[in-house]
Amino acid sequence: QVQLVESGGGLVQAGGSLRLSCAASGRTFSSYIMGWFRQAPGKERQFVASIRWTGGVTTYGDSVKGRFTISRDNAKNTVYLQMNSLKPEDTAVYYCAAKSALGAPYDYWGQGTQVTVSS
Repeated sequence: QVQLVESGGGLVQAGGSLRLSCAASGRTFSSYIMGWFRQAPGKERQFVASIRWTGGVTTYGDSVKGRFTISRDNAKNTVYLQMNSLKPEDTAVYYCAAKSALGAPYDYWGQGTQVTVSS
C-alpha cells in the first residue's frame, strides 16, 4: 500500500525557512511525479511544486518561484520542499502527492503538515 508521510512543518517567523519532507513507500516511484500542494483555511488547494522522480524536472507555482525548491533523494525515497523567505501568506497545510503520469490526476496523498508563518 502506498504511503506518503510528510514532516517538517511548524511555526516560523516571516523571512525564515523550513524544510518539509515526504517519505514515500509501498511501490517503486521511479516513473512518478511528486508534488507539493497547500491549502489555507477557507481557500482552495493550491499547487506549490512538482518534480519528476526520474530526471528531476521541476515546476513551481507562481507564488513560490524563487523562494521554494523541490528536490528528491532517490536512495531515501524522499521528496523535500525547502521553503525560504517565508511570508504569512504561506501559512497553510502542506500536502505531498504522487501521480503516475503527466496528464493523470494525483493518485496518492499524504496527511498534511501544518506550516504557520507569523508576521
